[in-house]
Formats: sequence, C-alpha cells, structure tokens
Amino acid sequence: MSLLVVGSVALDSVETPFGKRDNVLGGSATYFSAAASLLTKVDVVGVVGEDFPHGQLDFLEARGVRLDGLERVPGRTFRWKGRYGFDLNAAETLDTQLNVFESFQPKLDEQARKAERIFLGNIDPELQMRVLEQAERPKLVCADTMNFWISGKRQALLKLLPRVDVLMVNDGEVRQLAGESNVLKAAHAAKRMGAKAVVVKRGEYGALLVDGEESFFAPAFPLADVIDPTGAGDTFAGGFLGLLDRLDASDPAALRQATVMGSTIASFTVEQFSLDRLRSLELSQVRKRFDAFRGLTHFEPLPDHVG
Repeated sequence: MSLLVVGSVALDSVETPFGKRDNVLGGSATYFSAAASLLTKVDVVGVVGEDFPHGQLDFLEARGVRLDGLERVPGRTFRWKGRYGFDLNAAETLDTQLNVFESFQPKLDEQARKAERIFLGNIDPELQMRVLEQAERPKLVCADTMNFWISGKRQALLKLLPRVDVLMVNDGEVRQLAGESNVLKAAHAAKRMGAKAVVVKRGEYGALLVDGEESFFAPAFPLADVIDPTGAGDTFAGGFLGLLDRLDASDPAALRQATVMGSTIASFTVEQFSLDRLRSLELSQVRKRFDAFRGLTHFEPLPDHVG
C-alpha cells in the first residue's frame, strides 16, 4: 500500500459566523494527508516558504506521513484568506497570495514515483500531467480541479482526463466542465471525456459517485455544530483514497465504502477551525461514526402488499 498527494501546504485566514482565525494551517495536501493518514501511509509533495512554521506538521509526521517531498524554498508560503456567511457551502475569497506556490514544480523522489495511488490536488493540469509522467505504475489516479483551470486550461485538462480513474469536483465545477445544468448528466458527460469514475462533492448535501452506468449517493453526516468548512473537500478525498489504499481495492463496492468514508472524516473536519479537529482524531472515532452512517441510511424494503 502506498499513497501520494501532490498539492498545496498553506497558511489560511478564515472568518465564519462562529469566529475568526488568522494564519492557521491549511492547503489541499495538508487536509488530505491528515485524513488519509488515519488509514494508511502517505507521501506529500509540495512547497512552502521560509516563513512556514514546520512544527505545525509534527502531528502528521507522528502518524507516519512522509514529508521528504515538501520543499522549503526562499520566499513566503501560499496564503489564502476567506469568509463564510451562514451559507457555509460557499466561501468568499478575500485574498490569495500564491507566493512560492506560483513557481511550484513537483518533483517525485524514488519512493514517491512508486506510489500505487495518487491524488492530484487542485493545481495546474499541466503540472498534474507532469506528476503522472514521473510516476511508474499507479493503480489508481484521482484528480481535483477548479473553475479557473476548467476555463483557462481546458485543453490541458481534457488531455489529462483519460489518465484519471476518479475525477473529484464540486457540483459547480462538473457543470462548467460538461456544459450541463443537471449534476448527474454532467457527471456522465465528464466520464465520456475520459474519467473512469466521477465523484461530485456537494458540501452539506453529500456526495454523488458515478461509476460506469451506476450511481451512488452518500448524504452528509448531520451535525448540530458546523464551525469551519474549509478543507472539507480535501479531507473527503483523503478519507476516500485512504480507505481504497487500506483495502487495496477499487471495485464498485470499495468505491461506495470510500465515498462514505470520505463523508465521515469530512464531518469531523468542519467541527473546528483549520485542522484542529483532525489533529486529535482517532480511527476508532471514525469507525464509530462510519457505523452510525450505515444506520442513518438503512431502511427496510416495502412489504409485498404495498404497491
């Protein structure tokens, strides 16, 4: 088993109706590895500046996350500032400073090149392709993208999709990519573009998996307190791929379990700011909520005399 994530390690400033935090740990690779490391070993490839407080990542190293591929270069770390209203599904971006991330060129060492499963975080699709060109024989490739790349680097993205086993996007992104208003139609259209399966992350409305001609929907776990949704999508991806790596499987049943696992771990992320909840999270707690998830969505068939 081996899992590689290539993406951002950042410092975030976030404001929600429930509080505000400045210069806290963030980034797609960080959230992903915090979730996935509950289930398997993870390699991180990314870049930070000389201002980055490396002690923030001690909890990841304690879980066995390998940070050899995290470069530290002169300059400032990637920073994002955002604000959420009471509709926690949408963030208002107040400031984005790419800093050292702007010139990021992913480099895979010998161990990273042998990864069996790869998550390509939300970076330029040309860089995502360069990662795959360095990889040897991955069993499964999962890629994220965003509106900026869908419109600005569409041809590079379309070239990448046939090499992607699971495309993981939100509902707005899959609609834009496919030119379809209906999410299910859009997911099937994305599959025709080359992705073997599509997962549509829908925030508090759950996640939709389209695999072959089959569809599977997992609701979001109901929570009374949602504090900060930042990173929930990358946490979902970490739980999803972490379980597939732990199971060493990608058959339809495993993909469905992975979708629920992604939703389960993401439900912990939003309970506190930044990665604070994930720092202390244990697999036993995840398993308990995963089992509760099964009970939440189980119901008996109708008796024969109805209908």
